[in-house]
Amino acid sequence: MTPWAAGIAAQRSSRDHVDDPLGYCLPPGFPRITFGGGPFKIVHAPGVTAFFYETLAGPMFRQVFTDGRPLPADPEPSWLGYSVGRWDGNAFIVETTGLRDGGWLDTRVGRPHSDALKVTERFERSSIGTMMLTLTIDDPKAFRSPWTIRVPLSLLPDTDLIESFCDGHQKTMERRLITPAPPEPPSPRQ
Repeated sequence: MTPWAAGIAAQRSSRDHVDDPLGYCLPPGFPRITFGGGPFKIVHAPGVTAFFYETLAGPMFRQVFTDGRPLPADPEPSWLGYSVGRWDGNAFIVETTGLRDGGWLDTRVGRPHSDALKVTERFERSSIGTMMLTLTIDDPKAFRSPWTIRVPLSLLPDTDLIESFCDGHQKTMERRLITPAPPEPPSPRQ
């Protein structure tokens, strides 16, 4: 990690991750929503592939445009970013940019990402009922070089996504008695 990212990860760890957005009914962010949350469904349609997620913060969706458009040059930053996809043989390749600064890449370590993050996903069916997801994280503000992980995904047949919402969460927060986190510094300018 860069010094900026290492400092934020250390702060998150020293506070035992109580500042995780999920603990405040906020989205888990991307790419964590794909492998660190609940089940999800992939639905193909002409020109777009949609991902529907079951999360503790509520149902969420992600659009992956497959109509040949490029990634936007200056997208509005969001929790799940802006995605375009294409087929490379039997692999579905998705590139995502336009993510908010300071998101959480994972839960246990609390690695941050910056607004410069670009994620490349490669979905490949490895056997009946199993898909391999290869994620490449490229964020020059947070990491000294790009890195890749592989995550197996299992088919959950005959499973429905279930709604969940953080209704009444404010009452829970009143009882948590957590000292507010010091503000995390924004990512460095490039």
